[in-house]
Amino acid sequence: MNERLENLPERPVFNPLSPEFIRDPYPFYHLLRQTEPIHRTPLGFFVATKAADVGFVLSDRRFGKAYVERMVKIFGPERLEEPSYAAMAKWMLMQDPPDHTRLRGLVVKAFTARRVEEMRPRIEDIVNRLLDRLEPQGHMDLIADFAYRIPVTVICDMLGISQEDHDTFLANGRIGGRLLEPVPPTRDEIDEANAHFAMLADYFRRLFDLRRREPGDDLTSELVHAEEEGHKLSEEELTANIMLLFGAGHETTVNLIGNGLLALFRHPDQLQLLRKNPALIGSAIEEFLRYDSSVQIVARTAFEDIKVGSVDLAKGQSVVCLLGAANRDPEAFADPDRLDITRRQGRPFSFGGGIHHCLGAQLARIEGEIAIATLLRRLPNLRLDDPHNPQWRPTFALRGLKSLPASW
Repeated sequence: MNERLENLPERPVFNPLSPEFIRDPYPFYHLLRQTEPIHRTPLGFFVATKAADVGFVLSDRRFGKAYVERMVKIFGPERLEEPSYAAMAKWMLMQDPPDHTRLRGLVVKAFTARRVEEMRPRIEDIVNRLLDRLEPQGHMDLIADFAYRIPVTVICDMLGISQEDHDTFLANGRIGGRLLEPVPPTRDEIDEANAHFAMLADYFRRLFDLRRREPGDDLTSELVHAEEEGHKLSEEELTANIMLLFGAGHETTVNLIGNGLLALFRHPDQLQLLRKNPALIGSAIEEFLRYDSSVQIVARTAFEDIKVGSVDLAKGQSVVCLLGAANRDPEAFADPDRLDITRRQGRPFSFGGGIHHCLGAQLARIEGEIAIATLLRRLPNLRLDDPHNPQWRPTFALRGLKSLPASW
């Protein structure tokens, strides 16, 4: 047996908020996959760890979101009275057809391959201007000073947020991701999320009023126009989904860049290989996504009685797909715990699947490519201050670092 599995402490196998799990969930995933690949948790939902099972659940139309029903079942109906959860219930990410189809159709054209490719020069400019300012300092936090600022600036541009307001969003963007997790958040965490959602809602409602008077070439203007046509988007849906686009438009990309850089500097042979052959950046990004996924879980609910693996699920039961576990499944990826930026196997599960496959997947890939390639080219002596003891954020649905100090 893998030495890391033998050394696991005696504790519940799926304890996702424990410090050991937050630091390195992959030994726990391996143990689950070996002993109980469809594991029932004390809260009553199941977790799936095998790539075949995760792929099946994400692609089969007999599973869906059923977000409201799932929240009521796990947390009780009063949870949806919280403003943050009420807003999340309106997200296209949490909807099933036909509402999901209607909402996604309104924004999908902003994320076509052509439009995203056309953003490359702007992203390159953002990264180079940022490094122009940082390079003379000789040190930075790769998360707060670099990885975070790039996708926040990009999504602010896409939404038509004025340049003078960028700093507001840079200061108030991250809310932790705890509300996306099936483990109950604390009252303080809910209150913090409610306050954050209220701040965003207030700003975006004022932006909607502005864009109704002065339309621009941005996604907010397009959605406001769709709302005014009627029967396409309600005011509540408009507000909730702009908030979703802002959050989803930067959070996972921050973690892709941060987790990818950490993995790279922990594997000097792969770092050296990428420095010698920058053309490998595309396959490197795919490997970073697989090796330490920004998004670790997605949930689905069975719409009818159905078998997953060897387990029979009843209609209404929920499955949490552990994307990070599927990405380390040896049946899908050879030698899965090894970082290999030349890997040519299938794409990872990091952007979900089925009808809910991430709209911004290609944009995130391009941002990650440009950010990491430019950083390595412009700072050839870059080193992490302490690659062995990084500070992780205390969440598992969205896996990312609090900080990653570096010098050059």
